[in-house]
Amino acid sequence: MKTVAFVTLGCKLNFSETSTLERMFEAQGFSVVPASQKADIYVVNTCSVTEHADKKCRNMIRRVHSENPEALIAVTGCYAQLNPQEILEIEGVSLVLGAGAKGLTVEKALSLKPGEKVALPCEINGVDSIFPAYSSGERTRSFLKVQDGCDYLCSYCTVPLARGHSRNLPVAELKSEACEIAAKGIREIVLTGVNTGDFGKTTGESFLDLLKALAEVDGIERYRISSIEPNLMTPEIVKWISGEPKFMPHFHIPLQSGCDRILRLMRRRYNTKMFAEKIALIRSEIPRVFFGMDVIVGFPGETDDDFAQTYDFLADIVKPAFIHVFPYSRRHGTDADSMPDQVKDSVKTERVDALEALCERLNSEFVEANRGIKDYVLFESTARGGKMSGYTTNYIRIERPYDRSLIGKIVEVVI
Repeated sequence: MKTVAFVTLGCKLNFSETSTLERMFEAQGFSVVPASQKADIYVVNTCSVTEHADKKCRNMIRRVHSENPEALIAVTGCYAQLNPQEILEIEGVSLVLGAGAKGLTVEKALSLKPGEKVALPCEINGVDSIFPAYSSGERTRSFLKVQDGCDYLCSYCTVPLARGHSRNLPVAELKSEACEIAAKGIREIVLTGVNTGDFGKTTGESFLDLLKALAEVDGIERYRISSIEPNLMTPEIVKWISGEPKFMPHFHIPLQSGCDRILRLMRRRYNTKMFAEKIALIRSEIPRVFFGMDVIVGFPGETDDDFAQTYDFLADIVKPAFIHVFPYSRRHGTDADSMPDQVKDSVKTERVDALEALCERLNSEFVEANRGIKDYVLFESTARGGKMSGYTTNYIRIERPYDRSLIGKIVEVVI
């Protein structure tokens, strides 16, 4: 039996796509092995959100090549879409497939002749160029891809270049995939996409239409929304979720900056007033809600005062339970790359450290505010140090001594 190994870098969307590729290779008779082992084919699913991500992708390609120099290496994903020839020149790479050609990975890998090198151009803006995907490697949770691409053109972001225009699968098809996931015994689905709340561009449906249809799927007891833009989190969606027990009080809403001047330079579609009002609305409708927020520090022209505004906005007004902090990374092809007043790396590092310390404090405060409250945990299969863990409805991580009988079950606990 031939073997295939996968390396996935970047977002949960990539993980759902890799999992689907695994199932496709298995259908062709392949055995999936860890990337640390010798394999006949290695598939590297890449990210290109930062310069560091590109470097990590190159290092992983070289690592799997050293594991088996005779193996065929297929590289796909965002980095492959943006820089196919650069990747094809790396020793060991035989096949480069852009983001829109992921579905062809198996077919093209099996058709290559020894020594042949192919970089496949692909269309990423056609309405049919969306690769259906969901993850199935975990026993308790699956990531379901509901949307791809983005039309927002933020000044710092290469995602529209790598993923194309916003597009989606029909609600009926996604509901069918959710039923497949439920049939595997999985209890929780995380909805994922590039701009998830923009769902419906290609089918004339709405994100709320999708949520209502998924709530009807028997066997799935929990849904989480991985990320949604604040301007797309409408009062109608908030109100409906507040009354639907299958949707968890847990949202990841990108902020990027707490300074209106920087938000304008970024070309974000909101200001701090609107953002704060949206967070307040959600809290008024959904008690004990967990908020995660993305923040970029060191954007071109960001002064100490601009950063202080972001810090204070997070610390005193929106108070998220988690902050995912990114130092700004220059990306070729974006407007921000040529903006003046690029911030020094040392200053970015200081600002990252400050927000990570704030994140630790805010997360501790959120946990303390929930201590002593009854909630429900879906325990996961991973065991470390004799313990198992799982998450409450509002995403507080709970540990207990390992009990195999509780894995995959939703259990009442006192936080």
